[in-house]
Amino acid sequence: MPTDFRQHTLVNGLTVIAEIDPAGHSAAAGFFVRTGARDEAPSLMGVSHFLEHMMFKGTADLSAEAINQAFDDIGASNNAFTSNEITCFYAHVLPERTGTVVDLLGRMMRPALRQDDFDTEKGVILEEIAMYKDNPFWVLYEETVERYYAPHPLRHRVLGTSDTVGQMQSGGMRGYFQNRYSADNTVVALAGRVDFDAVVAQLEALCGGWQNTGATRDAHRPKTNAGSFTMRDERVARAYMLGLADAPDGNDPRRYAATLASQVLGGPDNSRLHWALIETGAADETQAAYDGHEGVGEFFVFASCDAERADEVWGVVERECRGLSDSLEEDDLAKLRAKLLTSVTLQAERPMGRMMRLGRQWTLQHEYTPLETELERIAAVTLGDVRETLAAFPIMPKIAGRLLPGEGTPA
Repeated sequence: MPTDFRQHTLVNGLTVIAEIDPAGHSAAAGFFVRTGARDEAPSLMGVSHFLEHMMFKGTADLSAEAINQAFDDIGASNNAFTSNEITCFYAHVLPERTGTVVDLLGRMMRPALRQDDFDTEKGVILEEIAMYKDNPFWVLYEETVERYYAPHPLRHRVLGTSDTVGQMQSGGMRGYFQNRYSADNTVVALAGRVDFDAVVAQLEALCGGWQNTGATRDAHRPKTNAGSFTMRDERVARAYMLGLADAPDGNDPRRYAATLASQVLGGPDNSRLHWALIETGAADETQAAYDGHEGVGEFFVFASCDAERADEVWGVVERECRGLSDSLEEDDLAKLRAKLLTSVTLQAERPMGRMMRLGRQWTLQHEYTPLETELERIAAVTLGDVRETLAAFPIMPKIAGRLLPGEGTPA
């Protein structure tokens, strides 16, 4: 998959990057804004996600219907997402439509933010929040993260809460938008068959007037909290248990070892927790994973089972966490390295996957790592590397929460 990496920064600070494949049969483009729930004031929790919705409600000269129709007219596969750290708007099209989709995305990035649209969309988001309250895993995960990171803004819920969204005013959203959606806080990533120079010229005309605000983020590792708690809900019929532990940050070279260690512990198949809990019938679901952020990372471990077996199952989880490093074998890593290498390579088969990798990487790591280099780093992880990573960051839950049947509130 030979590609040519290009990078250009406009005078106002907007960065344009691309992996160009002259033989590609499609092209992908995305606007990545380095902003998310961790950048919000507590009273504006959920504003990043709210803004994602508002981008599709129209500009001063484009209605919501016109935006949707324009994407349809060019056959684009388009969407957006918000996380703790990034808000992204993207589309995948045929190469000859690249200019059109860049123009459409760029114009969307300066929305009208009309009051009537704000009021209507607030109701949509409140319904979305209510929907997630019916998901036991999500309820427990958000509560655990909030307690783990408090008072740091990484505790913030991406959707916000019914209170923060319900009380949010459009003026607060506009202020957040003007500060965070600046040229110097945005990256435009492209991949596939793209005329890079033409897109740069287009973006200079389209986005050259965007302001540079010097938006920043505190990326220092925050202090995390230890403890345990129990929530009860009469709508829940089973026990849900989740723990978090400190892990390498998303820019730490040890992130590859952390990923492999978490998959040995709780990958979907053939992992320690799978054999100890699923194959024995003790639990109906279990998993472990690594999540790296800018400046910090965490491991999470999860299991669900009959409420009567909660103590037994969590005891097994802790046992497997304690014994993970000593139980590691080269065969474990060989299999998982192969799966991870395959997954990363398959994602990069299409311009959309390459564009997403490129945009996330530059936005959070502020540098370009070729796919081939990343594959080499994954392949080079040794048993010693994983054990050293686990010595520095044991996957032993520092905070543990339970959601159990019955009435009650977090305790």
